[in-house]
Amino acid sequence: MQDMVRMWRKTWKAAHRRAREWRMIFKGLASTDHPVLAHIIPMRRCNLACAYCNEFDDHSKPVPLETMYQRIDRLAQLGTTIITVSGGEPLLHPDLDLLITRVRSHGMIAGLITNGYLLTAERVQRLNRAGLEHLQISIDNVMPDDVSKKSLKVLDRKLQLLAQYAEFHVNINSVVGGGIRNPHDALTIGRRAVELGFTSTVGIIHDGTGQLQPLAPGEREVYAAMRAMEKYSYAQINYFQDNIAQGKENHWRCRSGARYLYICENGLVHYCSQQRGYPAKPLADYTLADIRREFLTEKSCSPRCTVACVHQVSYIDFWRAPQTITGDTMLHNESERLVQIQ
Repeated sequence: MQDMVRMWRKTWKAAHRRAREWRMIFKGLASTDHPVLAHIIPMRRCNLACAYCNEFDDHSKPVPLETMYQRIDRLAQLGTTIITVSGGEPLLHPDLDLLITRVRSHGMIAGLITNGYLLTAERVQRLNRAGLEHLQISIDNVMPDDVSKKSLKVLDRKLQLLAQYAEFHVNINSVVGGGIRNPHDALTIGRRAVELGFTSTVGIIHDGTGQLQPLAPGEREVYAAMRAMEKYSYAQINYFQDNIAQGKENHWRCRSGARYLYICENGLVHYCSQQRGYPAKPLADYTLADIRREFLTEKSCSPRCTVACVHQVSYIDFWRAPQTITGDTMLHNESERLVQIQ
């Protein structure tokens, strides 16, 4: 009986979540004056040290709860539709459940990106109660090595707990490229994810600035097999990776700084995790004028970009508003502004 109740709750929540996602798309099509997705960092520290990752340290303290509340509230004021909590490792933050609850209190979709190591049955159930709607774990290999400890061997028990208890959507992302020694591991990971009832995606590991690193022939074969395995959802809109796999550039309109915001632990807005440093403006001071400017700003890094979340969010606006402001122009204007201030 308990299993039937859990299955009913999970089915109802999935239908409710899907309806909210459709509203997100309609809202995004109706207006360009709000962020669709924001990644927010409450914790830069991580319990792992994957060799390819540049998004963590081993000493930072958690951002205080009230400070995080202020940032979530400000994102709500800007009209943000989805907030994904990332890191570092966000499960290390002592008040993560309260942050998720705060996101949901504003009617925004709540997501979480974690390495999964700290998940327990009790922790998954707390995430259910907090209102989490999406969770993603990236698993890099079948057996841990000196590149990554995010292995199926270590995490399979955690995946079983999620399959049993999670009432939110779970996506398992496997990777190819970037020094991963056994590209065929991605297929093993993807098949296990589907077996457990999760969605499965594949990512192409970028270099230290989020830029294109073409796949070797064997890696491209694995990538093609993984793409065929994917179930449909908004997260699976990643056609840009087909070009990346072949070493080709993508010609698209990156809407980072407008439709996508990356909020670091210091509360600054950046283009993305791989382009930290601009606009680097405090979220508290970020306005509609900033959103409109960045919506029209061409990013010089975009042709070779591999950052999936920015590509996916930008698809909403691929058909409109050619970008008329160049990055060089923006840097020049910013330099003039700083001179005037001084």
